[in-house]
Amino acid sequence: MKPLQGVKVIEMGQLIAGPFAGKFFADFGAEVIKIEPPEGDPLRRWRKLHEGTSLWWHVQNRGKQSVTLNLRSEAGQQVARRLIREADVLIENFRPGALEKWGLGYDRLAAENPGLVMLRLSGFGQDGPYRDQTGFGSVGESMGGLRYVTGTPGEAPVRPNISIGDALASLHGVIGTMMALHHRNMNQGKGQVVDVALYEAVFNMMEGALPEYAMYGENREREGTAMSGIAPTNTYLTRDRQYIVIGGNGDSIFKRLMSLIGRDDLGNDPSLADNAGRVVRVKELDLAIGEWTARHSVDEAVALLTGAQVPNGKIFSMADIARDPQYVARGMIRDILLKDGTALKVPGVIPKLSGTPGDVDAIGPDLGEHTDAVLGRHGFDAEEIARFRAEKVV
Repeated sequence: MKPLQGVKVIEMGQLIAGPFAGKFFADFGAEVIKIEPPEGDPLRRWRKLHEGTSLWWHVQNRGKQSVTLNLRSEAGQQVARRLIREADVLIENFRPGALEKWGLGYDRLAAENPGLVMLRLSGFGQDGPYRDQTGFGSVGESMGGLRYVTGTPGEAPVRPNISIGDALASLHGVIGTMMALHHRNMNQGKGQVVDVALYEAVFNMMEGALPEYAMYGENREREGTAMSGIAPTNTYLTRDRQYIVIGGNGDSIFKRLMSLIGRDDLGNDPSLADNAGRVVRVKELDLAIGEWTARHSVDEAVALLTGAQVPNGKIFSMADIARDPQYVARGMIRDILLKDGTALKVPGVIPKLSGTPGDVDAIGPDLGEHTDAVLGRHGFDAEEIARFRAEKVV
């Protein structure tokens, strides 16, 4: 039995943040009913396609049921309210105020379902002066501080080639929703709203950057491949022109690293015994480590560093990940069959629970694949469903 079996989730999210949160619930056994507009979630057509459907779609929406519903129509709103009446969780990532305009605000929904937990994911949250601004994950990364510290000194900030801002907001949303469900179960069944702003989720990852600025007026800046205030930790070039990350910033680890590279003079230097001293001489340390890596292939360096118990890692491409024995051993590379019989590799399930693990049960659904079945379970008869279809409600 999965840990969220018996939990019913209605997902009204599109693209990234809302659906990523819904995926977690589906992986761990919740019934996730994804409400899509009749034309479908735009993610169905993003990036690489197979038979007209995005491969990303099958990662982001696996294990869900798809119901098409025109939420801009009064009949569609009535159908949605009936579905939500029996739900534990509603996930939405529309612009603030959209659901209220459609008669689907929390107060109205909670009047019929007091135990409802509503996860609201948006660029800037449900209040404040920026509430009505459009906010994508890229904007959250920028205004949350992440982009400012990412890149090479003196050059334009760079972005990771994934939607990390949306993912961070989703993870915070799932955590908040689970806390709200726990509170509901311990307090007479009363639900609540979980309000997650993308920029705040990113800002929450910014470590001590704010107090450092507030107390010392010091902005954390871009450091390229290094990290300011921690040494030595960097990316180094090997003999075969590959890169390896080495983290020698623990006191005992630093001594082992210096011994390995033949620099006991540095490892035994009292001024380098702690991080504060090493930060002052970080360029000297990086040069010594880089001279050592330049004499070894990346595989040789990995083997030697691992043997010395110094944290290290190659820079993995997706090709490296797909064949790596650690990923395979822990079930992080899964094969699922698409409807045409094609095997598709997808990420496995995380976190790993020892007693009630999650699993990948189904590929992403076809558009509206479960409309009739879901509406039928919620009291709509075949004649009503046919009328909805004729009127383009579903």
